[in-house]
Amino acid sequence: DSKKLERKSFYSYNAEKGRINDWLDLFKISKDKEYIGVLVADAPDFQNSSFVSIQNEKGTRNGKYFSINQNNLIPATVYLTTRYAFEHTWINHNDQFLYPNDGWKNDVEFQNNCLAYTLFHGKNNIKSDVGTNHWIPFTETQVNARERFESNFMTDFMTGKLKPEESGDLMTDLEIVQTPQKLEFGIEARAVFEAGLELWRYYHSLPGCNVNASLYDIREHFQGRNSLGRMNNKSEDVIYTKLLTKLRDNLKLLTLKIQPKVYEYGFLKR
Repeated sequence: DSKKLERKSFYSYNAEKGRINDWLDLFKISKDKEYIGVLVADAPDFQNSSFVSIQNEKGTRNGKYFSINQNNLIPATVYLTTRYAFEHTWINHNDQFLYPNDGWKNDVEFQNNCLAYTLFHGKNNIKSDVGTNHWIPFTETQVNARERFESNFMTDFMTGKLKPEESGDLMTDLEIVQTPQKLEFGIEARAVFEAGLELWRYYHSLPGCNVNASLYDIREHFQGRNSLGRMNNKSEDVIYTKLLTKLRDNLKLLTLKIQPKVYEYGFLKR
């Protein structure tokens, strides 16, 4: 017997503006600019979202590589968050991510939520052994680090110490997302940071830990790798497992806060 599951809408995108990758191009930085990492973008539909990630350098895969600095960190995190805010299913498999309206520009809470989401998401694949880790979301004092980090970029950015540079890139003054002061995070984002801090503190309490460890490094340390070289899904460390579960649970609550905004600003249509 057939059973109705839900109603599905089909739509076409605005050819004048295009899709989310066309929007991302607005925020490109020139090749000679210093960058803190690379956003790996891909075809703007759900079936290709699993390839989207943050990594240290450009890769060899045939995809879209977007260098990140303080000028375009927020748009980059909005992009990654939008691509992962909804689960990929057979129903939305071919749905397109679209060029948004301007509403997102004035929604500071949404922007900050996307930054928090990206910092603690499993697709943030920054590795400290590949290059300097600029993505540590805490200070040395917060995590009880035994020595200074190589970079305090992220905490400097969040406290308003890093201003967007003057740029001759594709961005106009109106398209640059300004960061003039300390970022203020909502309840859901703060809960994510608090859970993340517990995890970082636990890792830094271990003898011989990597002071500059990224989230990826921390996961790799506790979960290890199998015979094929792939990171294991689980860890035998009970405390780590509890802390990671707490972080992911809070990330899910933050996702629920973000989802309506993805539709409101036109990144997706219902």
